[in-house]
Amino acid sequence: MSNSWPSGVGRLVLPEVDSTNAQAARMAQDLSGPYWIMALRQTKGRGRRGRDWHDPQGNFAATYVSRPGGAVEQVAQRSFVAALAVHDALVDVTARPGSFALKWPNDVLLNGGKLVGILLESIGQGAQVGHLAVGIGVNLLHAPEGEGGALRPVSLLSETGISVTPDEFLDALAPAFAKWENQLVTFGFAPIRQAWLNKAARLGERIVARTVHDSHEGTFEGIDATGALLLRTAQGRRIIPAADVFF
Repeated sequence: MSNSWPSGVGRLVLPEVDSTNAQAARMAQDLSGPYWIMALRQTKGRGRRGRDWHDPQGNFAATYVSRPGGAVEQVAQRSFVAALAVHDALVDVTARPGSFALKWPNDVLLNGGKLVGILLESIGQGAQVGHLAVGIGVNLLHAPEGEGGALRPVSLLSETGISVTPDEFLDALAPAFAKWENQLVTFGFAPIRQAWLNKAARLGERIVARTVHDSHEGTFEGIDATGALLLRTAQGRRIIPAADVFF
């Protein structure tokens, strides 16, 4: 554990687990404070919308579990906190700030390819979230096979030649996450929103946003005060709370 590890945050490293988010759900009720749970290997990693997340040995798989409080909409803004924290950690371990960008809603890109996936899952019922699990997967050494229509997966090693261990990455990520979490709690979403927009991929360009039922093409104008996508289409501006984005 590094000297910059945030005070009051626990750390658990497992050799193998089904998924770190699932482990967080099992542990949540017994935790007295926030915790990082990292696994050197996941056997059933998950991505958004129930997709499989492939996790070869040497890649990063971890979950930050906490009890943030507040309404579901506010809790969900931790996806932007996580993206900014991962961005900062990547810059820290590579010294290449211009190589990374943030893709709405919660991916981190390296040289235009998908490097990082982030998955938020609530642990609890009703309008108030009991605990929140923020799962983060980073292709440190290996990139999985690409899917049709999706961005090409990349690894940190293949794109930069830099080899980083999961432990080293967690040492960089935990203090970065604590910094942005403190920003959100202290000042609200506005500074998080602006910082995210400063690093956003394809801002002002044409994108496609696909929801469960519809597909919308237009100019990516930013995100609103809640984090929803702002898309200027031929029919006018649309505010899209949840979708998959394609370039």
